[in-house]
Amino acid sequence: MSAQQLSDLIRFARHNSPFYQELYASLPPNADHLTDLPVVDQRAFWAANTLHDSRVLTGPLSEATVYKTGGTTGSPKFSVYTRDEWRTFVTAFGQGLVDTGLRPGHRVADLFYAGELYASFLFVLDSLTHAPVDNVRLPIGGGAPLESTLPTLRDLAAQVLAGTPTTLCRLAEQAVSSGVRLDSVELLLFGGEALFDDQRRLLATAFPRAEARSVGYASVDAGLLGRPVPGSDARVHRAFTPYSVVEILDDSTDEPITEPGRPGRVVVTSLFRRLMPIIRYPAGDRAEWTGGGPGHFRILGRAEEGVRVGPVSLYTQDAQDAVAAADTAGHVVGMQLVVRRWEGRDGLVLRLATAPGEHGRKELAESVVAELENVRPLYPDSVRAGFVHPLSVEWVHHRDLAVNPRSGKLVRVLDERPTA
Repeated sequence: MSAQQLSDLIRFARHNSPFYQELYASLPPNADHLTDLPVVDQRAFWAANTLHDSRVLTGPLSEATVYKTGGTTGSPKFSVYTRDEWRTFVTAFGQGLVDTGLRPGHRVADLFYAGELYASFLFVLDSLTHAPVDNVRLPIGGGAPLESTLPTLRDLAAQVLAGTPTTLCRLAEQAVSSGVRLDSVELLLFGGEALFDDQRRLLATAFPRAEARSVGYASVDAGLLGRPVPGSDARVHRAFTPYSVVEILDDSTDEPITEPGRPGRVVVTSLFRRLMPIIRYPAGDRAEWTGGGPGHFRILGRAEEGVRVGPVSLYTQDAQDAVAAADTAGHVVGMQLVVRRWEGRDGLVLRLATAPGEHGRKELAESVVAELENVRPLYPDSVRAGFVHPLSVEWVHHRDLAVNPRSGKLVRVLDERPTA
């Protein structure tokens, strides 16, 4: 869309949405560039965007589909799309599927989750329907039992599996342990969460002929974010021009970052949504421009995915890096941080999943703990001071890792501390 269309969206939101009217109250009437506008505060946005009497919406909720978002945080919120907005959403995303390797005639199993107002299953299915290449859609869903999913995939000769990394890994573990071969699978399209190297090893064991690629970068609240970029790094995407504008902002100043390789937080403006405007909305992720092409950026992970254990702040990426450094033989195929409290102190458990047939090793556990303590020296210091319990490792199967029951996504941090 042109700059004129952007300025029209700003004026429309300012005139029709009480939330944006208040947010922009101190701005001059001719403020029509994104950098003229403040970044949306997510807490204020969702406090105003209630299901009844929303102050964000620009009109009555009389024609729309309502979806839930924010399920992984435990406090779901509601996001709405008119039929025209949804059609634009899935058509643009469907165009991006050709960059994943989707070929004419591919048989695609949709293993994302459906129901309870969750969008991903319907979104992927509709995107496949609107893709510019013919395809055969297999709407299985992520909630189907693995015992029935495997023969269905085999009998229908599915060539593409689309789902969260957690769902794909659980399916892979079931396939390996049961001896089921799915030789027709050649493409694994993941979305909704990051895919780590340990998970890739498990997927490669179950689907040796398949390549894992991002299905695309989008969310039901923020909308279109990034179209896949063919290549070896599945984290790299490019902006969905002309449907949305992606900015990467400095963590401290909120100034737009333009140079490659400098991390910042992702902020998006949707240029086709008018009922529930999304203007300079934080997507919740961090990224950096790659410099490899116009609008190309690399996703670096969630902006605030971590946990506080006593006085120590830990991030899931810290633990992931520690496992990668210690596990040179590739025994670990999944990880979860579990925080517990006993005897008046917090403690952190690294729940590590091993490949089928693998068993936990005392030496590997010690190496992982040593690596993590080296990255976060405040943790062993706090242990010596009596503030927290020592780090420990719990060995499990991938199916034992806790997931969100509605979305099927792995819960990276599981806080089991009792709350008042």
